[in-house]
Amino acid sequence: MKELKERYLERLSELYPTIAKASTEIINLQAILNLPKGTEHFLTDIHGEYEAFSHVLKNGSGSVRRKIDDVFGNTLSSRDKQSLATLIYYPKEKMDRIRQTEESMEDWYKITLYRLIEVCKCAASKYTRSKVRKALPKEFAYVIEELITVRPEVSDKESYYNSIVSTIIGIGRAEPFIVALSELIQRLTVDHLHIVGDVYDRGPGPHIIMDKLKNYHSVDIQWGNHDVLWMGAAAGQRGCIANVIRICARYGNLDILEDGYGINLLPLATFALRVYKDDPCECFKLKGEQNRDINEKQLEIRMHKAMSVIQFKVEGQIIKKNPGFHLEDRNLLDKIDYERGVITLDGKEYEMLDINFPTIDPKHPYALSKDEEEIMSRLESAFLNCEKLQDHMRFLLNKGGLYKVYNGNLLYHGCVPLKEDGTLKSVRLYGRSYKGKSLYEVLESYVRKGFYALNKKEKERGKDMMWYIWLSENSPLFGKDKMATFERYFLAEKETHKEKKNPYYNLLENEKVINMILKEFGLTEESAHIINGHVPVKAITGESPIKCNGKVLVIDGGFSRAYQKQTGIAGYTLIYNSYGLILAAHEPFESTEAAIEKESDIHSDSVVVKRVLERKMVGDTDIGQELKEQIEDLKMLLQAYRSGEITERM
Repeated sequence: MKELKERYLERLSELYPTIAKASTEIINLQAILNLPKGTEHFLTDIHGEYEAFSHVLKNGSGSVRRKIDDVFGNTLSSRDKQSLATLIYYPKEKMDRIRQTEESMEDWYKITLYRLIEVCKCAASKYTRSKVRKALPKEFAYVIEELITVRPEVSDKESYYNSIVSTIIGIGRAEPFIVALSELIQRLTVDHLHIVGDVYDRGPGPHIIMDKLKNYHSVDIQWGNHDVLWMGAAAGQRGCIANVIRICARYGNLDILEDGYGINLLPLATFALRVYKDDPCECFKLKGEQNRDINEKQLEIRMHKAMSVIQFKVEGQIIKKNPGFHLEDRNLLDKIDYERGVITLDGKEYEMLDINFPTIDPKHPYALSKDEEEIMSRLESAFLNCEKLQDHMRFLLNKGGLYKVYNGNLLYHGCVPLKEDGTLKSVRLYGRSYKGKSLYEVLESYVRKGFYALNKKEKERGKDMMWYIWLSENSPLFGKDKMATFERYFLAEKETHKEKKNPYYNLLENEKVINMILKEFGLTEESAHIINGHVPVKAITGESPIKCNGKVLVIDGGFSRAYQKQTGIAGYTLIYNSYGLILAAHEPFESTEAAIEKESDIHSDSVVVKRVLERKMVGDTDIGQELKEQIEDLKMLLQAYRSGEITERM
């Protein structure tokens, strides 16, 4: 142990080779501990709605507007504050419009620059100069630092700042400088972003969202079931590939695959047109508003049916391959009487709404036809070799996981599987039982194995496990007794569509159960929270996202347009700043164009979930704990220098 400590201190001395440098670092770290904690921003269930996501990212769920209010109070009108906020969100686009109506751009530049500088000062005030410096845009780094830094040695500050601003305007750099300041304010307003699952499916732009997240300064992602589905598809798992294509087809979003990721769907389209040429495919109409001509829509409907049939076949093969998944009751193609057009479920016969299955052999219903096998083979290769998709999935793997404990909060997308009595449900996987935290961790390890395992058997298990996570009742990311996709397509009876939720969702107000879950993940503080997504909160019926006296926050309120009729709003987001937790309920986002033209922000009703008595500092956070440990290590290094155990490297 002593040798290990000496070796560690020797390595540390390479970074801090003298007493002076080690001492300076201790002083710097101690200063950081006494700054206010950075603002955390929580979003979940984005589901491809990139315009609304982009706007909420720009406005920090109202954090930018709160900064403007803090700076200007009653000295600016509400309209002027909103104009300034819109400029910060969309600086280039807003200035294009201002130029058309403003008589004196020079005066406008001067007023606007002063206002932005004041907001920027406020946003930068909770960070060290070093951290702010790293965030500054290179082109204007020195000038911005001069303008937002208090310089006591300058006697006539107003004249000093005036000369800088006048020079910026005089040399024609006002507009790029305004853009730089606006983007810096956005950057400094939110210190860290949490995505609590489901970037993918339903909306048209998950690939655009992923590009934005890749360039975001600080982010983590708790995978949702839709994310893991896409991860499985990228790993070449056929059940996942079929589901991804079927969902894209169902919501009229095949462009995501073709244009966003460059995956060739022509073989599927050709096959669907030929095989289902005279089939009206009534059960496979598209969801949502589709701005397509009739021929294009008919093609997508046929592709939708073609891939759905392939999916049910492929999933049947996976279930037979993995008896340990205990999903035999979800194999339904062999329960159909193809001559009579009925299916038997739980001893009861139901009439099928569609019985045209030209590619199904009733004697071998799960066998792919020659053409279907060729399509799946080509699609598997396309997903595996799509560079952009693989890059996005590596980002999810690097920045994500199934859960996260961060600053006293437990973040996960779905649920912790429970029994009816509120105790942890044990799930058996490949011969071993897991529950609670260990279930989350083994499932996450299998996701990573599906991409990285060298052992072929383990890699295959990992790939199949991603499909299992997508739809198993024992998956913490799904949490229902079945995924009734087949029944919703082919059976009219609503009783067959019902998906019974895990008891977890009925126990969210049970403090004993919630405390048990928090303890299971290592959180025992009274101030701990669970931050949860996955199941939309139906605000329209009066349901509250705040459960168990504020210990549980369910922040899926319908970001996806597909859910907004059910929820009545357009999503919840959460802000955790140094003063406490603020929950924002958002109205539907009209469009980026409207946000710029009408200066219409997403109207949000904010609720303070928790306000702390004493402002939280960096020292009170997880990062603060790490910094304290670094300070103790540096103090040991100082002691080693002073005792002569280690020699300074002069």
